[in-house]
Formats: sequence, C-alpha cells, structure tokens
Amino acid sequence: MKKQTPLFAAVIALAASGASFASGSNSAAGTKPAADPLFDNISALDTEVFAAFNTCSEPGQLQKHASYFAPDVEFYHDTGGVTWSRQEMLASTEKYVCGHFRRELVPGTLKVYPIKDFGAIEQGTHRFCQFDTGKCEGLAEFVIVWNNDNGKWQITRVLSYGHRPNK
Repeated sequence: MKKQTPLFAAVIALAASGASFASGSNSAAGTKPAADPLFDNISALDTEVFAAFNTCSEPGQLQKHASYFAPDVEFYHDTGGVTWSRQEMLASTEKYVCGHFRRELVPGTLKVYPIKDFGAIEQGTHRFCQFDTGKCEGLAEFVIVWNNDNGKWQITRVLSYGHRPNK
C-alpha cells in the first residue's frame, strides 16, 4: 500500500470537515462573488475533463481525458476501490464508463480552494446519467487535487465518495 503524503491527508481532512472558505462560492447574503480567476480556471478544466469522459467511447476522447491526469494519479472510489496510476484508472474508465453513462456537475456545488505553491482543490457534487435510459440515477461527492506546474494543470488525486441514488 502506498503511503499517504501530508498534503493528501490535509485534503481528506478538508473534504471531511465541510470547510466553507471556498473560492468562488456565494456568500451567506446570496450575492454573486467577485471575479475569481482560480475558480474560473478550475471550473473550465472540470468542464473539459468531463466532456472527454462523457464521450470516451468516441475515437481519441479517452486519450484526451487521460491527458488531464498525472501518470501516478491516485483515484479513491468508495465502491470501486483505489487505482494507483493513470493507466489503471483509464482501463477501469474504459471498461465501466465509456458508452454506459455520463457525469454531470450539480449546479451550484463547485468549490475551489487554493493550495499554496502547488495548485488547487476542487470539491463538489456530481450525478451520473445512463445513456440507455437518459435517467440520472446516481449521485456522489468528489474532491480533485490539481497541480499547476508552470501553467500546466494536472490531476494528482481524486476522491469520489458518498455514492447514492439520486432521489
């Protein structure tokens, strides 16, 4: 088993705490937040990553999806287990996702937290919709850790948890 890094332990603690100092989130008064470049960037990256994920059965899309992940990405899934590499994660995606369902971000749930000298934490809720029925029957929470290496953003860790029926 791989040893968890202090950064990853902090991410898990943040996700579990439900901390509310997110970048780009609405204030208690319900006013629109000021422009936030980090939130906007991570939100755009989320859209790109999952556009490729949602169309991964089409030529080139699984490889495009892969390009957003570090080779040594760790992916923690409460019902599927852990994968320790991009190659292992993609094999699972190809087998269980491509052509079966799509992921949608639940509007208003995205939060972004900066990580000093590293990147950002993205947190939110997503739902899963079956291609054959069109029904969005699954719901889960997620945390994605992004590394910014001189302007190149890559996903280094993913937690997808709390999978449940979408009532």
